[in-house]
Amino acid sequence: MPRCRWANLSNPLYLKYHDEEWGVPSYDDTYLFEMLLLESFQAGLSWECILNKRESFRESFDNFDYHKIAAYDSQKVNELLQNKNIVRNKLKINAAIKNAQVFISIQKEYGSFSNYIWRFTNNKIIKNTTGIIQTHSDLSDKISADLYKRGMRFVGTVIIYSYLEAIGVLNDHEPTCDKY
Repeated sequence: MPRCRWANLSNPLYLKYHDEEWGVPSYDDTYLFEMLLLESFQAGLSWECILNKRESFRESFDNFDYHKIAAYDSQKVNELLQNKNIVRNKLKINAAIKNAQVFISIQKEYGSFSNYIWRFTNNKIIKNTTGIIQTHSDLSDKISADLYKRGMRFVGTVIIYSYLEAIGVLNDHEPTCDKY
């Protein structure tokens, strides 16, 4: 099957992610938070690195339960900082906690995080028809600025662009890809 050029053919996890997950529209708040957390940890690293550690993140971050994460204390932060199976960055760990708190406040305001994120496109999937690989857009700039204003961290426009691709708001599969 033809795939996007970035899909590492030698990594089964990466291929499965590309083939079954990336770019598939999601409306499930638990999954939306999982991807937000993983994308924020990806900052400065490769997505493949994070994907390879995904199950360790799942285990370490209580199955991405944002209610539990929002209540993490300094003891839990120290525990995470000692975990060699995840990215041990104190700023990113603290951001995950703060982002979970903001995520919950957005849910309260909009009924769900899904309602919040999809409203930026009027519930429409934006398909890249140019074939030009982008790292940010007006849409990611706008969402990034709004999340940052609400108190989230590690949500810059490049991270949010990748996030929107991951959750299917943006369909950025390459024209030669079978998923295009």
